[in-house]
Amino acid sequence: MNVILVKIFATALALSQITTRPDNVKTHFDPTRDQSEVVQLLQSGCAHIRKVFEIEDINLDDLITTAMDDPQAISGGIKMLHDLKFEDLFKAYRQFCKNEKIEESPIDLAEVISFYDKALADLPDHSKLKQAKLSGVSAVLDGKGERFSDLGDPSQRRIWMPLERIPQRLQNAFIAAEDKRFYQHKGVDERGMIRAFVGNMAQPGRPQGGSTITQQVIKNLLVGEDVTYERKIREIIVASRAEQTLSKSEILALYLNSIYLGRGAWGVEMAANNYFGKTVSDLSLSEAALLAGLTKGPNYYNPVRHPDRARERLGYVLTRLQEDGAVTSSEAQQAQAQFPRLVAYARPRRDTGYHFADQVAREAKSVGVDPTGAQTIVRSTVHPQMQRITESALQEGLARYEMRTGRVNFQGAETNLSDIIRRLEAEPSSGSAWPIWRQALEAAQLPLYDVHWSPAVIVSVPAGKSSEFRVGLADGRLVPLSSVGSQARRMLKLYDVVFVAVADTKSKSGRAELRVRPTVQGAAVVLENKTGRILAMAGGFSYPLSQLNRVSQARRQPGSTLKPITYLAALQAGLQPNTLVLNEPITLPPINSSAIVRDQDYWSPKNYDGGESGALTLRRALENSKNLVTAHLLNGGISATAEGSLDRVCEIAMAAQLYK
Repeated sequence: MNVILVKIFATALALSQITTRPDNVKTHFDPTRDQSEVVQLLQSGCAHIRKVFEIEDINLDDLITTAMDDPQAISGGIKMLHDLKFEDLFKAYRQFCKNEKIEESPIDLAEVISFYDKALADLPDHSKLKQAKLSGVSAVLDGKGERFSDLGDPSQRRIWMPLERIPQRLQNAFIAAEDKRFYQHKGVDERGMIRAFVGNMAQPGRPQGGSTITQQVIKNLLVGEDVTYERKIREIIVASRAEQTLSKSEILALYLNSIYLGRGAWGVEMAANNYFGKTVSDLSLSEAALLAGLTKGPNYYNPVRHPDRARERLGYVLTRLQEDGAVTSSEAQQAQAQFPRLVAYARPRRDTGYHFADQVAREAKSVGVDPTGAQTIVRSTVHPQMQRITESALQEGLARYEMRTGRVNFQGAETNLSDIIRRLEAEPSSGSAWPIWRQALEAAQLPLYDVHWSPAVIVSVPAGKSSEFRVGLADGRLVPLSSVGSQARRMLKLYDVVFVAVADTKSKSGRAELRVRPTVQGAAVVLENKTGRILAMAGGFSYPLSQLNRVSQARRQPGSTLKPITYLAALQAGLQPNTLVLNEPITLPPINSSAIVRDQDYWSPKNYDGGESGALTLRRALENSKNLVTAHLLNGGISATAEGSLDRVCEIAMAAQLYK
């Protein structure tokens, strides 16, 4: 028997049961003994479907006859029907729906039953959805107890909202868009499923779903999203059972809090916040309809990237609401006219502390806290203002290091605004007094969202060697661009966006210095000396460029790691920061050597720069990482003997757990 035909009839067996005997659905049949029962179920199910569609004046016989005119075009265009012989499907339809006697039936009921039994093995427990409350966004609080960042799995970015706090217009919009018979069906809408199946045969391409809101809840929370017949069969049965356990209100609440709506938002409350900066209770009709339209494909109907698609989808949802009597024609027209305003909101984006938040998440997991589980509040010691200053200082320091050493390597602009500017010029005037380039810069989403230099757009390029670039800043000023090397001069073009450091932030004239992403990396951490609390942590130049936290995850050179420990041992031995220590050549013999000592066994360290300067204070030697001073400390500066000094350094290193 054809494999696809087996799967289609196993699905039909599930659908037949939930439509004809929903209170007595069997998930296991004997492939031999129960064949007659299965035949009766399939016939009853087909009779039910025909009766349903006769009510809607849809003639299945005519549809199938029309489809038979070009069976290859139909089955060949649908991935799930690939290799299906449409003649066999037509014979099976006549056998089970027309009750005709078919010689050499294409249906092997034993195979159908075996596939059905296997698909329904180990069904998930639908009852655990009863009064379930999905996990949401965990939060990291700063040292003052204010929200600093979200925490946990990106797939759990939701804020649970009880159904009574979700306005009726939003509920109506989702029901109109996804499941108009939600309050009539019992988990599965056979009309929708058959209509989608027939529609997919008639118009292969973007497939129709036919799933109810209940089925989508089951798919999202219990059975997964595999595009297989097995998953569909499990989804049908579990959805039918869920409707007998959960109320419609409970199902709708789960749906509205679990559906993915793009921009990293699961559920309507997080989506309302991300798209409009509002809570769901404040959404207008047009905003509610736009969110409802996103369920079909959040990326495909993204209102910023694909405004034409989003506008069309908004119109579809408003039309369905009007057909359902939920809105008037006038209300729908007014909501449609508000579309341009819907895409104007630019959600604020956190631009600091990403490496720190990752470190908090790792530490939370290490002590048994699962940020992806129930909503968790983590209180941290971070100081937001100091965190920003630390990141800014590290970014500027790395850039200046490359400028001083001649390492600057300009790879190109951060982005170019030409397309956005052309689109803004083609649109009707928004009434803004800002120039087009400033509107475009305001709307730009830069890839390095945590870099604290100022973004600027190139508004004029040099016409000759003596002229210069001019850039527009976010505050509307037009200023000259300096520090443009020959490489950048060749590559920069009109409406490129670059990072700049503004030399005079108050003057109307001012001057902007070009800043280039450094290739060298670094890290910085700020501690409160008395307590050891972390006030700021920058694990690299930019989190989008590299998620490696060089404060806590990078491996250090042993000498560089142990040098501060050596100076700590010296301080504990009584030396002061202003104590003078020799910065002169020294040669030390091997320690505790019982063998014959060779010349190469002696240690003669040198400073990195090769220099020497008589004596330095302890503070200055540590600041400049002088190897000769460190060696003199080990040779009697910490303890009477080199062995004793090294033992003390090792004790501190073990206490600090550096061996890990």
